[in-house]
Amino acid sequence: MFSDIAYAMAPPAQQGAGGGGSMITSLLPLILIFVIFYFLLIRPQQKRAKEHKQLLDNLKKGDKVVTSGGIYGVIESVGTTTVTVKIAENVKVKFGKGHIAAVRPPSEEE
Repeated sequence: MFSDIAYAMAPPAQQGAGGGGSMITSLLPLILIFVIFYFLLIRPQQKRAKEHKQLLDNLKKGDKVVTSGGIYGVIESVGTTTVTVKIAENVKVKFGKGHIAAVRPPSEEE
């Protein structure tokens, strides 16, 4: 009677060399989730950041731009970290370069 209880409390018998495969199979879902996150979230975000950096590096006087706040204007001067944008007659505003969201095509009407 007591021997049945003792066997029930004992740890399960080891499978020998087959036990190492269970570690890989338990990590497989985690690896799969990381791969999915990389291709759906991380990689596109890195691509967008690279394109935005290239856009900021190519800013020049006379470009029509839109700021991240939605202000439309024309670039008057470009510094290393700032951009002066003319938004109306006799109204110039200085922005950080990172706040330029897009460059509009020259043919686009206001």
